Amino acid sequence: MSAFRRGVRIGVDVGAARIGVARSDPDGLLATPVETVPRRHGDPVARIVALVREHEAAEIVVGLPVNLAGRDTASTADAREFAAALADESGMPTRLVDERLSTVSAHDALRRSGRSQKASRSMVDQVAAVVLLQHALDVEKRTGAPPGQPVLPEEPA
Repeated sequence: MSAFRRGVRIGVDVGAARIGVARSDPDGLLATPVETVPRRHGDPVARIVALVREHEAAEIVVGLPVNLAGRDTASTADAREFAAALADESGMPTRLVDERLSTVSAHDALRRSGRSQKASRSMVDQVAAVVLLQHALDVEKRTGAPPGQPVLPEEPA
């Protein structure tokens, strides 16, 4: 079992319309919401890279949407491409982590807190990012190994 890696992690939940962003503390104990980045306006990769730099992150964790059987979904390729763009643009270590049920868990948590579905729309992406990042942190604490799979930067053509 390897030693725990210190450093802030940025969690990214890639959606078709919005991208939820969360961060951890430097000790990797707790994930907290940061921002919801619009997907279709501006440059979402540049905005997230700016957040990575602002929070002096050591790593980016991107949710990999797979179905309950662990197979790719329609969103899997999109998440892989977005993670590769983040890795290339930021130069930071980037990992893909299984995000099964993160959005479902986020909706459930917001519903239990008394928020309506409509009122929760802007927060659900951030909460989903918190859920996936917290899961990644917990897996690393439990196993001593980095969670998920590394994203390798594109080789120059």
